[in-house]
Amino acid sequence: MRDVDEQSHVCDAAVTLAFSVLGKRWNGMIISALGGGPSTFVSLRRGVSGISDTVLSDRLAELAKAALVTRTVTAGPPVTVSYALTESGEGLLPILEQLGSWAAANLERR
Repeated sequence: MRDVDEQSHVCDAAVTLAFSVLGKRWNGMIISALGGGPSTFVSLRRGVSGISDTVLSDRLAELAKAALVTRTVTAGPPVTVSYALTESGEGLLPILEQLGSWAAANLERR
């Protein structure tokens, strides 16, 4: 039997930083939904089932502040607002796909 390591283990600072953004409910799903290309607010709300307008708006602002999503306003009429992943945001897509594969293989659906 292996001895239990009595040393404390510290989470990597970069992992902590990543989960400060990705650990918030909805953020991973919003990024995943934008993986298909730019989207409007209404399309994102439909694509991320169960999210409220207020939370979606807040999360999009947070993701934009983290430089993972861009917000583009196109003069109309009608005025349109679209959201898209930045290069950094696109870099998360393979990680989210791997996470989804892992979850499908290892977690029960509820």
